[in-house]
Amino acid sequence: MIQVLFVCLGNICRSPMAEALFRHQVKQAGLAHVIAIDSAGTGDWHIGHPPHQGTRDILDKNQIDYKGMQARQVTSDDFVQFTYIVAMDESNVRNLAGFAPAPVAGEKRASIHKLLDFAPGRTNKDVPDPYYTGNFQEVYEMVEESCARLLAFIIEKEQLS
Repeated sequence: MIQVLFVCLGNICRSPMAEALFRHQVKQAGLAHVIAIDSAGTGDWHIGHPPHQGTRDILDKNQIDYKGMQARQVTSDDFVQFTYIVAMDESNVRNLAGFAPAPVAGEKRASIHKLLDFAPGRTNKDVPDPYYTGNFQEVYEMVEESCARLLAFIIEKEQLS
């Protein structure tokens, strides 16, 4: 099973949006039986909370299911459990380092990426946090495009076609 973890700061806006969108795209591609998706935050403020109302509104508008999603914090186990960890911005990437367990010889680790690395042509490689900006539509469009390209990357890399 290929496992993908989306990470942002609080796990209520960007990463659950990416989780829900990517799960929808994976299901549409007929790959839900081989790709599992989750999300987490580097902070612990919102553990157990549903996605932010702005995230829920934009997902509802686009008929993307987020049922049952609750915020959680990144753990050291995530680095071994997941195949790909996809962060929303450079700050998330730096914060992930604080959760990474000490290396173990021969242990396979998740590869870490930024989501907008999968959006060629974008000069800014950080997904802005709509918790602060309120720009949920703009973030949705970035995440949707990048998730589609991430899925194509995984299909090719993991030879799923």
